[in-house]
Amino acid sequence: MVQSADTEARFASFVATLGRGPGRSRALTREEARDAFGMVLRGEADPHQIGAFLMLLRFRGEDAEEITGLVQAARTHARLGQASPNVELDWPSYGAGRTRGAPWFLLAALALANSGTTILMHGSNDFSSGISVADGLHALGLRPAAAMATAADDLRRDRFAYLPLHAMAPAMDRLLEMRRLFGLRSPVNTVARLLNPANAPFGVDGVFHPPYIDVHLGVAERMGRSRLLVLKGGGGEAERVPLKAATAALWDRRLGREDVALPAVAGLPAHPTGEDTPTLLAAVWRGEATPQTPLATIQATIALALLAMGRAADPAEAMAQAGAIWTARRRVFTSEAARPVDRTA
Repeated sequence: MVQSADTEARFASFVATLGRGPGRSRALTREEARDAFGMVLRGEADPHQIGAFLMLLRFRGEDAEEITGLVQAARTHARLGQASPNVELDWPSYGAGRTRGAPWFLLAALALANSGTTILMHGSNDFSSGISVADGLHALGLRPAAAMATAADDLRRDRFAYLPLHAMAPAMDRLLEMRRLFGLRSPVNTVARLLNPANAPFGVDGVFHPPYIDVHLGVAERMGRSRLLVLKGGGGEAERVPLKAATAALWDRRLGREDVALPAVAGLPAHPTGEDTPTLLAAVWRGEATPQTPLATIQATIALALLAMGRAADPAEAMAQAGAIWTARRRVFTSEAARPVDRTA
């Protein structure tokens, strides 16, 4: 879209609000953030303005009211939450730090789906290194969904779908790719995590740094979400690393905020993530490989999701249920032979 002088001037006012000197700049209101990000997504802002906008948002620090406006604009632009499939658990995947190995959280989500929970996982292929969710799915004979409609088909069949951001909200995906130009993530990464595209009542989310937890819970409250559990997870993902104790933060619309203490699992050896491969991940799912720490990670992550959904009274009960869910999983997907693997998805 060609930017007009009027739209450039209008967007410049948002940049100026964020970038004025000390004591004069401020965060955008929810309405301002919604309007500004809507302009970005519609292509109405100059690319130079967009870069300045995103980096000023990052430099100032993320504000829950401001991020809520960005989330609302993104959901509106991508038409999310309209005629959504019946999803119980929202599972964003936008982490994958430089040192992470296999996405063991994927196996936790698949085991939960086997047990009857309908899960929509969505994410980006913007991985610094390591094994992506798409890599893990391909190793299992599955594939990402190409659009919300195919995600709905996957959900009906397997109770699990992985919807890449480029298929769900391509304008958002292009903004995430600007990380290559900045050398830094922008608040768009937080916005993507909080999209909840199918309006699921429950959500489980991971962040890189603990200060972001309050932002996520603040947005959940402002968006009227029923229940969201957030923790500093492995690689920034919703993955519980059980080698040490941790604390998860839970938002419940009826009860407010609660911090949940998660004890460590004793006696676990360190796991060399550099040895992880998609083949190993698939072998663990099928029971052909039983590495101790990844198995504990999978079960602790299942427990995390159970706590997010309120299906366990405490972490000990959640871990007991998680062990039973993992043991009872279906080790071969009925759709493996029927579905060709699309490695371009």
